[in-house]
Amino acid sequence: MADPPPRRTVLGAPAERLEGRDKVTGKARYAAEHTPPGCAYAWPVPAGVTCGRLTSVDTADALALPGVLTVLTPFDAPRFAVPPDDPNLDVLQYDAVPHRGWYVALAVADTLENARAAAAAVRVTCADHGDEPEPHDVFLAEDHPETYTPDEVNGGYPAHRERGDAAAAFAAAPVRVDTRHRLPPLHNHPMEPHAATAHFAGGRLTVYDSCQGTGTVRAVLAALFGLPEDRVTVVAEHVGGGFGSKGTTRPHAVLAAMAAIHTGRPVKLALPRRHLASVTGHRAPTLHRLRLGAERGGPLVSLSHEVLTHTSRISEFVEQAAVPSRVMYGSPHSLTTHRVVPLDVPVPSWMRAPGETPGMHALESAVDELADALGMDPIELRVRNETAVEPDSGRPFSSRHLVDCLREGARRFGWHCRDPRPAARREGDLLVGTGVAAATYPAYVSPSSASVTAHPDGTRTVRTNATDIGTGARTVLAQVAAEALGVPLDAVRIEIGSTRLPRAPLAGGSSGTASWGWAVHKAATELAALLAAHDGPLPDGGLTVTADTGAEARRTPPYARHAFGAQFAEVQVDTVTGEVRARRMLGVFAAGRILNPRTARSQLTGGMVMGLGMALTEHSTMDAAHGDFVESDLASYHVPTHADVPTDLQAHWIDEDDSLLNPLGSKGIGELGIVGAAAALGNAVRHATGVRFHELPLTPDRVLTALEAAARPPGERVGG
Repeated sequence: MADPPPRRTVLGAPAERLEGRDKVTGKARYAAEHTPPGCAYAWPVPAGVTCGRLTSVDTADALALPGVLTVLTPFDAPRFAVPPDDPNLDVLQYDAVPHRGWYVALAVADTLENARAAAAAVRVTCADHGDEPEPHDVFLAEDHPETYTPDEVNGGYPAHRERGDAAAAFAAAPVRVDTRHRLPPLHNHPMEPHAATAHFAGGRLTVYDSCQGTGTVRAVLAALFGLPEDRVTVVAEHVGGGFGSKGTTRPHAVLAAMAAIHTGRPVKLALPRRHLASVTGHRAPTLHRLRLGAERGGPLVSLSHEVLTHTSRISEFVEQAAVPSRVMYGSPHSLTTHRVVPLDVPVPSWMRAPGETPGMHALESAVDELADALGMDPIELRVRNETAVEPDSGRPFSSRHLVDCLREGARRFGWHCRDPRPAARREGDLLVGTGVAAATYPAYVSPSSASVTAHPDGTRTVRTNATDIGTGARTVLAQVAAEALGVPLDAVRIEIGSTRLPRAPLAGGSSGTASWGWAVHKAATELAALLAAHDGPLPDGGLTVTADTGAEARRTPPYARHAFGAQFAEVQVDTVTGEVRARRMLGVFAAGRILNPRTARSQLTGGMVMGLGMALTEHSTMDAAHGDFVESDLASYHVPTHADVPTDLQAHWIDEDDSLLNPLGSKGIGELGIVGAAAALGNAVRHATGVRFHELPLTPDRVLTALEAAARPPGERVGG
């Protein structure tokens, strides 16, 4: 008889964060908290017009102020060795202004206060066409004349896909839903603003950066400043969130390095929060049209999902919002397509679960509408359209437990007690309703490397250039090593977040732990075998094994690999004020093997709260006259606070072990939690009120207006 599998005692345990005490005591240092001797401070000057050409940048008054070292402008800043691949980084290199907020100068001084004063004293003239700013266009419209279909969307997906004849099948379907949804721009707003401290000495550049991947930043800075990569070090030992906005090199790191090289002094640059909307990316607005055709029993016969979004004029980024409709439900006829409009706006970028977050909101809202049209329970409709293969590719799923998530969530949530009739549950002035939505996110993995050292004193050291942006990755990687080596967790030291360490991919696409963990597991497993065969004491330097997963991770599998989930919500809607409040939220997820329940639950509930913000409070408005985002700080852009979040907020998971992704059987969870949360809340509001909303967020003014309109007799005119 085969030996039973070893009992797992470390991996899968709810270990506390290894760096938790350092963070709460202030010992953990972030990018802006490194202050080398002689450190100077920088402050950028944003353009005050939306587009045009600089005619002058007057720095005389700024340079006359106390403590000012220099003011760099496009007319005198150092030139890059090569143009950047990312046009967002081509700062202070030319005199054109592509959007409002583009940096047109950088003041450097001995103190932060003096740098800010110098920046305020810079006088910028930006005009053309008879001393008037160039006209600008920042408004996304269905009939925009510059609309086009790109070749690809974010993630490298084809922009347009068709199977069968979706239009004909929809026209012939017994039950049809043709619906539109409008989602506004959203902003990442991590707790730690984008910041960098740069030091250049002896031909070596060292940068402490708030980023999601130091290897990417090093490659960019080395190329721009003509340095060999081995003479550039980038460190991001602690990062206070990013949500995608720190996934690429941002202008602050380039400007800090430029100023340090130019002045010969260390330079620190921390962006003010009001600048983030213009220079660190945003979730682009998306307009959705969904057409679902079904048999009377519920099976889909046609699914069409058309998306319109915007991009900037200097770089194309297209939110892949129709892509999740290629994954979720079986249908013999399908059309998913994206169109995009180039506008005079900042370049959109990644924001937690790009594509899936807006796309699944629109799809899951439309599925709920179809359930209403069919008179069918929303969960049963989803179950009847379950599929064994990914509809678009035909590949079998490596694992898919969506139905299990729906069933388990319904049990835990008490779905069976629900009265399906809309607006049937009233508590005084409050209407109460419940909603459900499905969730999905791709399961990615990238090549990574790691080293593990066994020391004579019994401790073990793990080294890999992973970046922990607040997810708990540092702790989970230590658990992976401890498990493979058969040692307690407190015997493992871990070093991450520096280009001095073995190469590893950035923290993005929920692929970090799956990628880094694979490399750590491989190195630790090989070291364990080496130790088992080793005879005698370890050498003073210990034994080290370095492993790389490049060949295995690059292999294209014959499977569709995704994580899934089901989101449930109960809301109350105040018929007097229009306020919507979430009473409870519950999610059940299938995300592979859960390596640390404590950090996993934190990530999943954090995503759900972010979905709550998307549904009820968060939005950004592009001012057509000034060409700028109006809500550019946390006073006007309302992220959920404790008072907004229900105390009954639960995240659970299905027991799933997907070894077809990596040897650990794990999938990413950082982004899955936000997907579907807004749709579940929106569907709950529909159930509570009987009114279907097609635009987010569900703010009191929008809700109250709709409730008042619904209460009028049919045919009565507004104000009549």
